[in-house]
Amino acid sequence: MRFAAIGLDHRHIYHMVGGLLEAGAICAGFDPRTSDARVLDGFRERFPDLLPVDGERLIDDPTIDLIVCAAIPSERAALAVKAMRAGKDVMVDKPGVTSFAQLAEVEAAVKETGRIFSVCFSERFTVPATLVAGKLIADGAIGRVVQTIGLGPHRLNRAIRPSWFFDTAYFGGILTDIASHQIDQFLHFTGSRDAEIVASGVGHFGVPDLPDFEDFGEILLRSSQAGGYIRVDWFTADGLPTWGDGRLTILGTEGTIELRKYVDIAGRPGTDHLFLVDGKGTRHIDASGEPLTYFRNLVADIAKRTESAVAQDHVFTVCRLALEAQAKAARLPAGNQDSRL
Repeated sequence: MRFAAIGLDHRHIYHMVGGLLEAGAICAGFDPRTSDARVLDGFRERFPDLLPVDGERLIDDPTIDLIVCAAIPSERAALAVKAMRAGKDVMVDKPGVTSFAQLAEVEAAVKETGRIFSVCFSERFTVPATLVAGKLIADGAIGRVVQTIGLGPHRLNRAIRPSWFFDTAYFGGILTDIASHQIDQFLHFTGSRDAEIVASGVGHFGVPDLPDFEDFGEILLRSSQAGGYIRVDWFTADGLPTWGDGRLTILGTEGTIELRKYVDIAGRPGTDHLFLVDGKGTRHIDASGEPLTYFRNLVADIAKRTESAVAQDHVFTVCRLALEAQAKAARLPAGNQDSRL
C-alpha cells in the first residue's frame, strides 16, 4: 500500500506516518506546505528519507492508495473530499471536521465514491492500554460496562502553537477538537452505536489576553447502553513530565478499570498503566507492550475494502456528537480571574 502525507500543520502527522510505515506501507512523498515551519522541520528530522512532492501531484498519482492529513482542522474535510474523488482513501487527524456542513460533505463523498474516511483517534488507537482494556472487557472481567469517565488534560505550550490554534474558526472549539477522543472511547467501550448529548459546557479560565480561547470543556452523554462524563482542558502544569495525565475510568457491574495512559503520577515509571479492580482484588497491569492494531488493520482494509480498523459509521457518529456537544455548550462563568483571591 502506498500513501502520501498532505497537511503538515500539526505534530500528530508524525505518529500517523510512523504508524503506517511500521505497518509496512510505503510513503510516496509529502507535501512540504505548512502553516508551522517547526512541524515541517520535525517531520524532516524524523523521516529524512521521505521526499517532498507537490500536493496536486500526490492526489493525481494513480499509484497512491491513501492520503494522510493533519492540516489546519477546518481545511481537512475539503482536502479529504478532493482526495476521495480522486480515488484515494483518507486518514485524517482529529477533528475530522469542524462544522455540520463539512460532515455532510464528507458523508456524501464517501457514499458517492465508496472510499474510506478514517479519523485517527490517537488516544485510543495509539495507546496500548486501551487495547488491553478492550480485551479484558470482552472477557467479562468487569461485567457489563455502565459508565465511562474520560479525562483529556493537555499542556498549552503556547510558545510553540501557531495562531490558528487559538481561533475557533480554524479548530472548531475544544469539544469538537479534543473531546472527540473521549466520545470515541465512550462509544467503543460501552458498545454504543449512538448517544445523546445531555449537557455540555465550555469556558475560559486561563491566560487573560486570549479571552475567546476555550481552555476547559465538559460533556455529559448517555446512550441506551450506558452513561459517560468527559472533561478536557489546557491546564496541565509544567511540572508533569508529559503533555497530559490522560485517564479513563470504566465502571462495570462487577469491577472497574482505570487507565493512566501517559504517566502514573508519583508512582511507577513509563506509560500505559492499567488498574483492575474485580471480585478477587486489585492489580496493576503494565500494558505498554501490547501491539497496536489500527494502522495495520487500516492497511488491510484498504486492500480488502473492510472495516477492521474502525467502522465508517462510528467515525461519522463521533464527529456528529462532538459537533452537537460544541453547538449546545453553555458558556461557563469565569468568575474571579485573580488566582490570589
